[in-house]
Amino acid sequence: MKLATLKDGSRDGRLVVVSKDLKTASLAVGIALTLQAALENWNEAEPKLQQKYQALNEGQANDAFAFDPTDAMAPLPRTYQWADASAFLNHGSLMEQAFNLDIKKDKGIPIIYQGAGDDFLGPRDDYPVPGEEHQIDFEGEVAVVLDDVPMGIQAEDAAKHIKLFMLLNDVSLRAHLFKEVSIGFGPLRAKPSTVFAPVAVTPDELGDAWHDGRVKLPLEVHCNGQWFGHPNGEEMSFSFPELIMHLARTRNLKVGTILGSGTFSNQNYKEVGSACLAEKRAIEIIEQGAPQTEFLKFGDRLTFEMKDLNGQSIFGAIDHHFVPYRGA
Repeated sequence: MKLATLKDGSRDGRLVVVSKDLKTASLAVGIALTLQAALENWNEAEPKLQQKYQALNEGQANDAFAFDPTDAMAPLPRTYQWADASAFLNHGSLMEQAFNLDIKKDKGIPIIYQGAGDDFLGPRDDYPVPGEEHQIDFEGEVAVVLDDVPMGIQAEDAAKHIKLFMLLNDVSLRAHLFKEVSIGFGPLRAKPSTVFAPVAVTPDELGDAWHDGRVKLPLEVHCNGQWFGHPNGEEMSFSFPELIMHLARTRNLKVGTILGSGTFSNQNYKEVGSACLAEKRAIEIIEQGAPQTEFLKFGDRLTFEMKDLNGQSIFGAIDHHFVPYRGA
């Protein structure tokens, strides 16, 4: 099942069911006004939403209309908790090697930071930044949306709490990141709003690619129309159930919590590229002695998309530009 949130002038938008081919949609009338409301009443809402989804796919939905991702907000425009991992150890290793970082970490313990969940952006929204000097970067990731998760849950029980998957661009401002991390308490300024693809999907939409707690599919990244990379999620060093277990070790996780994978990164980066500028710059430092790739400029266009094993776009595409922030 595929779900999206359309702009209606409110903070949380209007929940719609979207067809598998992403061409048509239907309002979730009488089921749930918002995605958060649906998640909070999932046992009752999910089968009714599935019925609408089936009707859409069979061309039997009388209230169907054309789905336009330009009208979409983030599937969850805001949430009570957004946490993001750095679950691809290859990425961290490249960064440490290139920039001589001394990171105090345990390879058996995942790194997760608490992000800001109050201001997510939609897939076609312009992305405002105060200035190019903040060193604008992107990070292509997938995330899971959870229901209520009890404190102390074990990995073997965690997967059942995953209700939805989403695709995202976790924007980073690199001018702030190393300084904030070195303090031992960040990141904060380095992690502004996150951008999400138009559609959230239930695990079954991933088919056999959802295996071993990982999304084993390539994430296609383009910058200004040029291929940047298509690293695969199969090299995720910690599975999503393991990440959930770590996050819930000392706290309950409430319904609507979003947990990200961290930027996709593969050991064969020479063939598959990267999903963020910082990693590409790190590789250039390692191999050429200095970075060759610049950070993003205003007007730069980014696209992110993931296709299933049959070549069908799963989440729809993020396709957005960076623009100067003009003030409230």
